[in-house]
Amino acid sequence: MIDLPADARLYVRPTAFVDAPLGHDGQTARLAGGLTWFSAVEVIARHGARRVMQRLVPIDRLDELRSDLPSAHGARFGELWQRLVATRPPLELGSRVLRFDAPSVMGILNLTPDSFSDGGRLANPEEQVAAAVDMAAAGAAIIDVGGESTRPGARPVWEGDEIARLEPLLSRLAAADLLVSVDTRKAEVMRRALALGARIVNDVSALTYDDRAADVVAAAACPVVLMHHRGDPQTMQDDPRYDDVLLDVFDWLSARIEACVAAGIARDRLIVDPGIGFGKRLRHNLDLLNGLSLFHALGCPVLLGASRKRLIGALSNEAAVDRRLGGSIAILTAALAQGVQLVRVHDVAESVQAIRVWRGLRDAALTP
Repeated sequence: MIDLPADARLYVRPTAFVDAPLGHDGQTARLAGGLTWFSAVEVIARHGARRVMQRLVPIDRLDELRSDLPSAHGARFGELWQRLVATRPPLELGSRVLRFDAPSVMGILNLTPDSFSDGGRLANPEEQVAAAVDMAAAGAAIIDVGGESTRPGARPVWEGDEIARLEPLLSRLAAADLLVSVDTRKAEVMRRALALGARIVNDVSALTYDDRAADVVAAAACPVVLMHHRGDPQTMQDDPRYDDVLLDVFDWLSARIEACVAAGIARDRLIVDPGIGFGKRLRHNLDLLNGLSLFHALGCPVLLGASRKRLIGALSNEAAVDRRLGGSIAILTAALAQGVQLVRVHDVAESVQAIRVWRGLRDAALTP
């Protein structure tokens, strides 16, 4: 019997990924119904701020592990395991279906003058519509439209101004039958955007910024992206600290999922995002990227937004924002290898190409 404190918290992270399960009967498992298989898990137990157990366990020895755990921890392991291997059901959103059995791209369309990468680039609704249509033609499954910058140091935008930025574009995109998400923290902006045809809410505050936001999402029965953050854009990079960033972010997102379910939002409408760059130092971001597969144990599709972010510059001689494509693709492929279902990107055509090549490699591995 494994000796663990009764109040220790258990975590299960898929690892030892393999190209395909062919010829490995009983030794692999399929991750979240997608195109990724794994042959072992890292089982972690934390008591307080400290990891008290960390074991790599092959898939064919999981029954042995579970029988060696105290009963409560064994039950917790079973719950996490079921979330890891459960298929993520597709979302029917108007005439569009968003599937999670293969990775998809969310294209970024900022209508802000001060976003860190493309602020002020698109000046009028005609240019904005053309950019959205071009992203969809290049293979973006979702167009993520935002009217407020949440980069480090950004100041809040009054909801009336945010709506004024969004309305001309959203009213045009509704006629184009594109799948649109609205990137906002404010309930009234969510409500207005959904009325204009947006189908998904992408909230960097995970519905914590505005007390009314959860009610708006619950009433609309729309999917929502819950992103981890610490502080607000003006303070989030002021010396962020964690006991264990990977486990801390997992616990925070787990708590937000339960809060949303309690507020009347169906669990299968929730998507999680670890929030790269939002209240994290370089080492925090790297730890999250290396441990991304842990977040599948939340039982929700996982979205990653790391396109052109500061960490890429920090690792490449302070490369400017417009010279971070290579690093963005490197992170994207690392995310695909860990089963991430959605990637939020600026460079849609290049990202879609990377996914198609990855998909070709995967399809070949799965062909006897």
